Amino acid sequence: MGSKLAAGIPRNKRFALLEEEALLNLLRTYEFIEQRRTEFFKRFQLTPTQYNILRILRGAGGDGVSCSEAAERMVTADPDITRLLDRLEARGLIVRERRREDRRVVVSRITGQGFDLLQTIDKPLAGFLKRRMGRIAKKELERLIAILESLRGD
Repeated sequence: MGSKLAAGIPRNKRFALLEEEALLNLLRTYEFIEQRRTEFFKRFQLTPTQYNILRILRGAGGDGVSCSEAAERMVTADPDITRLLDRLEARGLIVRERRREDRRVVVSRITGQGFDLLQTIDKPLAGFLKRRMGRIAKKELERLIAILESLRGD
């Protein structure tokens, strides 16, 4: 029995490996969801990566985080985190300052405006996630999480 992916890609033969078909399905699903996630965050003039940084800063509280700490906590790596922080600072969503103990380290903190923006996003984002991921039963979601963690070696 052929898969939907195989049917949707013009090919003369089946996938050589089931693992290849699984990987391609995973990549296609990621792109599908990422496009919709990007569209969702456009309403708030944010990218998914900017949203991720704001969530990290909200979670850090008043202590804030350094550039390297933020990079470690990000869901997806961004090679130009400094420019990402520059954009958020220009919008007044974060502030940055040098640590007194070590002037080389710059700490970022979320502002009240950034916190308010996240609170504005929280409910619509929950709805978006329920619509996208709610199609899958709780037990299946738990199994999907376990499978994805297994793929990463977590």
